[in-house]
Amino acid sequence: MAEKKKVTYYLGTGRRKSSVARVRVTEGKGQILINERPLIDYFTEEKDRAAVLAPLLITEQTTRVDVIVSVQGGGITGQAGAVMQGLARAVKTMFSPKIEQRSVTRNHVTMIKGFKAATKEVPKPTAKSMVGPDGTPIPAPVVVEDAASGMVKKLRESGFLTRDSRMKERKKYGLRGARRGTQFSKR
Repeated sequence: MAEKKKVTYYLGTGRRKSSVARVRVTEGKGQILINERPLIDYFTEEKDRAAVLAPLLITEQTTRVDVIVSVQGGGITGQAGAVMQGLARAVKTMFSPKIEQRSVTRNHVTMIKGFKAATKEVPKPTAKSMVGPDGTPIPAPVVVEDAASGMVKKLRESGFLTRDSRMKERKKYGLRGARRGTQFSKR
């Protein structure tokens, strides 16, 4: 009997307007499937495809990961924004430390989800603590950034991890739309 290969998926959820995208990222060759269709078939406009690929381009992961997306609700542009955020969150989970990951394994498939770990804040050194007991200055500690935190920083600075909460405003009673009133008639 053939032995099943272990697969690890990194999960991310993205939202935009009324669209919700559930994204699974695994190591692979760069294949992207959205609702079981290739990226080019699902998003026909170039701006939507560019929005989806942006998190992978900025982290240089376009040919290293396979992406499987399930998206529903809203329109095409909202879905593209939701996929973009979900993909950025999944890539962030992929490169985050183990203490910020939660995993579940079922039938040779491991699903890893990111969460915010409660961290203790380290106090910043003050001017007094930067001077030794004999009055000589103590050099500031050097913070070394690894490649993973650099990728997360790129995603955060580009705005891919932030939820765009703008929604369509609801229509109000007595008006023709959200804010537009009826046209004035003199007679």
